[in-house]
Amino acid sequence: MTQPPPPNNWLEPDRPEPILVSAGDISCTQHRIITPNRSFPLAGTTWIVSNNSVTTESMPTYAVVLAVIFFIFCLLGLLFLLIKERRTTGYVQVTVQGPGVFHSTQIPVSSPAQVLDIEQRVNYIRGLVASYNS
Repeated sequence: MTQPPPPNNWLEPDRPEPILVSAGDISCTQHRIITPNRSFPLAGTTWIVSNNSVTTESMPTYAVVLAVIFFIFCLLGLLFLLIKERRTTGYVQVTVQGPGVFHSTQIPVSSPAQVLDIEQRVNYIRGLVASYNS
């Protein structure tokens, strides 16, 4: 026994769309922005990314200790002073604003790769907005 074909209106406008991309607690579908409070239309929104992270570079303690120990035996111990440790701390703030919409979220980051990932996600959303408006 075969099933009847779906009705012509099986794609109702209020049917949930799949989430395409998320940035913190902001998610986007093809036509909507979903925040913890409610959802908004994607059309006409502006997206702002603020990088509030800091990357510091320092010499770890073990490098200094190894340099002192191996300096006594040979001059190669000075090469341990070239060891650097990078540490990223802070957050990236993503803000969306538009007609009747304002939402901002802070996403903690611990590497420059995470900052780049968030910026690329927001650029993808900007592309959705541009394609929706054209």
